[in-house]
Amino acid sequence: MSDFLVGFLQMPFQIIHYHGCWFLGSFACALNMFSSFLVVSASVGNMVLISVDRYIAICDPMLYPSTVTIKRLTVCIFLCWIFSCVHAGWILRDILGQPDIYNSCIGECVLIVNYIEGVVDLVLTFFAPIIVITYLYTRVFVVAVSQARAMRSQITAITVGPVAITVKRSEMKAAKTLGFLVLVFLLCSCPYYCFTVAADNSGLTDSSGAAELWLIYLNSCVNPIIYAFCYPWFRRATKHIFTLKILQPGSSEMNIL
Repeated sequence: MSDFLVGFLQMPFQIIHYHGCWFLGSFACALNMFSSFLVVSASVGNMVLISVDRYIAICDPMLYPSTVTIKRLTVCIFLCWIFSCVHAGWILRDILGQPDIYNSCIGECVLIVNYIEGVVDLVLTFFAPIIVITYLYTRVFVVAVSQARAMRSQITAITVGPVAITVKRSEMKAAKTLGFLVLVFLLCSCPYYCFTVAADNSGLTDSSGAAELWLIYLNSCVNPIIYAFCYPWFRRATKHIFTLKILQPGSSEMNIL
């Protein structure tokens, strides 16, 4: 949902903002900036939650059904969105109180990110998530490899060859998925955060700032594609939705695993 809102809400307004004057008023300008910080923070937060879910599923599979419950998932997602709201509200506290505080003329929609706000945003939505995601996925990869080697050691000499090839392919797939997820996040996020922290009191509506925002939005566009290519159940679920089979009776009982 957070990635969908990035494409449905932020990208169209960013196109309008980039190619001309902002004609929707100061309040809509502030609301658009707030929603931008909100959905991007929520998207990054959901990436962290997904990595935690995979970590528990791989590293502690016996306790997964009792640990990851619907109630706990709901609370975690709710807290993620609440944190994103607080984060966006704190960074934009000045412009939310006075929407045209940074505008110098009618039709302008300018956001000024000060050094302190930029550093806090850098830590909370870049450094902390990338450290958590990298650590958890590394642990998942190490545990998966150790489990594969333990199983391989128990196979008879007749089946050593084929099993060795299968394990090697699984290890390579896990490594590529991990590396690609982290690499895309870094490539899409580094230009924006380097710009906001390196430039004190810089507006984010010039051409360079707009390009860096587009990279942030691109990360949210790529995330579902990565999931679709890496997980067959995600492809089946997406097909189930877009073919409108989800509207048929008993669709919730369909096995997509």
